Amino acid sequence: MRTRAREESILIAASPEIVFDLIHDYGRRLEWDPFLKEARLLDSDAARIGATCRCVSRNSFGGMAMDAVYVSFDRPQVAAVKMVRGPRILESFAATLKQDPAAGNQTRVTYRYNFETRPRFLRPILNLACSMFFASEVRNRLKHLKRFLEQAGVATASSRR
Repeated sequence: MRTRAREESILIAASPEIVFDLIHDYGRRLEWDPFLKEARLLDSDAARIGATCRCVSRNSFGGMAMDAVYVSFDRPQVAAVKMVRGPRILESFAATLKQDPAAGNQTRVTYRYNFETRPRFLRPILNLACSMFFASEVRNRLKHLKRFLEQAGVATASSRR
C-alpha cells in the first residue's frame, strides 16, 4: 500500500525568487526552520540537481537525520528531493517545493511530499501517525518561513542582493 501524496501551502508576501533562494540557502536555513537543528549540503557549495543535503531534526523528533538528493532544481519555480538515507522508520521519502506567483506581489508556496514507512506489518498505523506528524510540522515550517520573510525589511533587503 503506497501512501498518497500530501501537500500544504501558504501565501507569502515576497517574490518567488526571494522565497526560493531562502529555502535552498543552507547557510540560512536554521534562521527560520524550527524543525531542524542541522541543515547542510554534503557535496556542493550550492543547491542544484545532484547535490545531497543533510537535515537533522531537533531532539523533539529524536534528532533523526535524513540525506536527500536534489532531483529537480528550476529556480524560482520548483525543486525536488528524494531521500537516499534516512531514519529507520522511513522506507522512502520525497518532496517538492513549488513557488507560484500570486496576486498582490505574493507567492504561493506548496510543499508536496510522499513517504512510506516500515516495517511493512506496522505500515497502516505508522503511515497514519507519520501523516499527522508531517502535516503538522510542514504547516508549522511554512508559517515560520512566512513570518521570517514578512518581517519588516527582510523580503525587501533580500531582493537587493
